[in-house]
Amino acid sequence: MFFNSQSFALFLPIVFVLYWFVFNKTKNAQNALLIVASYYFYSCWDWRFLFLLVFSTFLDYYTGIQIEKSTHEKTRKFWFWLSISVNLGFLGIFKYYNFFAVSFSELVGGFGFQVSPLLVQVILPVGISFYTFHGLSYVIDIYYKRIKAERNFVDYSLFVSYFPLLVAGPIERATHLLPQVKVKRTFDFDKAKEGIYQILWGLLKKVVIADTCATYANAIFDHQAGMNSLSLLLGAVYFAFQIYGDFSGYSDMALGMSKLFGLDLLRNFNYPYFSRDIAEFWRRWHISLSSWFRDYVYIPLGGSKGSKAKQVRNVFVIFLLSGFWHGANWTFIAWGFINALYFLPLLLRDKNRSNLEMVSLHWNWNSFKDILRMVTTFGLTCLAWIFFRAKTIQGAFDYIIQMASNRKFAPQYLENERYSYEILLLLAVFIAVEWRYRNQLEPLSGKYSWLKVGVCIAAIVALGTYSDYKEFIYFQF
Repeated sequence: MFFNSQSFALFLPIVFVLYWFVFNKTKNAQNALLIVASYYFYSCWDWRFLFLLVFSTFLDYYTGIQIEKSTHEKTRKFWFWLSISVNLGFLGIFKYYNFFAVSFSELVGGFGFQVSPLLVQVILPVGISFYTFHGLSYVIDIYYKRIKAERNFVDYSLFVSYFPLLVAGPIERATHLLPQVKVKRTFDFDKAKEGIYQILWGLLKKVVIADTCATYANAIFDHQAGMNSLSLLLGAVYFAFQIYGDFSGYSDMALGMSKLFGLDLLRNFNYPYFSRDIAEFWRRWHISLSSWFRDYVYIPLGGSKGSKAKQVRNVFVIFLLSGFWHGANWTFIAWGFINALYFLPLLLRDKNRSNLEMVSLHWNWNSFKDILRMVTTFGLTCLAWIFFRAKTIQGAFDYIIQMASNRKFAPQYLENERYSYEILLLLAVFIAVEWRYRNQLEPLSGKYSWLKVGVCIAAIVALGTYSDYKEFIYFQF
């Protein structure tokens, strides 16, 4: 069941009505309803993996209590590592086992040994990376005595399985979400209205921007050998906006839906393509994952303390892990490695904490430099996205070499879509709107809100109704 599907358009209002008019008496009733709705939502993909979600929930709930109760450090470590090992073990089997098996076979094959790896034919459970990281952060925080273990199983289950964030985040923290689910929520009209605005803007990002760009990006990447430099350059740009509209659109819808139920989720995107350097980009892109790796990997490794050599090591560790988190393919690891290289000059010059505020332009030389920095950062990001989108590292290099060496910039007609200047106009309008409202959560609230909502709905109906792309990119992660 996708957020942009007809079935979800029926599902969400039913849950909303039951939540506020039938199960509104107590906090436990509200939470129980959301858990049932979340389990149904998840089972619509494959009900068999619902048992994996329930087991993971119970494991972390139980081990969290045992860690807190234990008075001996050895016992605490036992329960801690049991939870970590089982969680990462499931993630490794379902997501990474085949990758390691094939990679090992290819490695020893290079030395003349023939190995036929035993591969596991299993579907990747949707959202496993997200709810696994929810549980890991919870157990780690209990072990280091940052939080108390949750005794109410219903409350903890909702923290892990809450349907708006279940399959593609944001990656929530127990310190943020659990206190909210432990109290009864009362309906707030203004908050619900904000939620509707954010849902609509997220839906527009997905079905109007991302899905339209996907049509062209897929046509170009799938036929890259016959594309000229202009088409390949546009293909990288189209994919950049496809993945941004797709993932940030999902996050906006998740945050908006939560406001309908009186809950606030962590913000996951903050206009990342207006960043002036790659460090700022990563503070604005997939914020919940970046902050997760910062808090649970980067800082424990030493963070920005110690020698420059250790700092460089820490940066490469978190970026490579971030790439590997996205998928079992060397292209994702290469993507993470490239971003680490981008980050390195900032770290070595102690410039990685610059540009903490949203960019503001004026008619002066500094603003011109900011524009140049934004364009450069966006260009470097698009270059890295080629590796993220490509099926193989060789395919990514072929794409870049063809783009640099072809040197033909005439418009091309694609096999399944004519070359269209309209999509460039659409992206220009989208960029202008985001720039105008970059200091707000979304552009629809505020002055002339009903007019903006009407235009947004018209665009969704006109451009998104017949979209062939329903699934969200990050469902595969």
